[in-house]
Amino acid sequence: MLEITSLKDGIVIDHIKSGLGIKIFNLLSLDELSEEVALILNAKSSSQGRKDIVKIAGNLDINLDAVAIIDPNATINFIKNEEVVEKKTLDLPKETRGILKCQNPTCITTSERNIESKFILIDRKEKMYKCAYCDHIYDVEE
Repeated sequence: MLEITSLKDGIVIDHIKSGLGIKIFNLLSLDELSEEVALILNAKSSSQGRKDIVKIAGNLDINLDAVAIIDPNATINFIKNEEVVEKKTLDLPKETRGILKCQNPTCITTSERNIESKFILIDRKEKMYKCAYCDHIYDVEE
């Protein structure tokens, strides 16, 4: 059995749907951090069967909206001296900036470098966003 040690100080993104941990890891660019990062895939879970977990050492400011877009059911635990000092549940953000990229090749955000992408939530249940510039529909599940 794989032993996962506790975290002294940092952030634990828990209850990630199995298979989505790597997407969160990549979207947050955790490979670029100098702090220790643990990506645990397919961990046993009594409530989910299997889940992914991301542990990040240190007190970082992570983009919770980015995590919520990938898995709004994930939970965020802030750890201090090996104790959970705060626990956050997530919800899909009503608006995102700079997280999603418009897939419409004629959108201004794909042709102009200095324009940050902006998406507006149009269907919470289906996790669908609309580009604020060209109205292209973005399905997070795809």
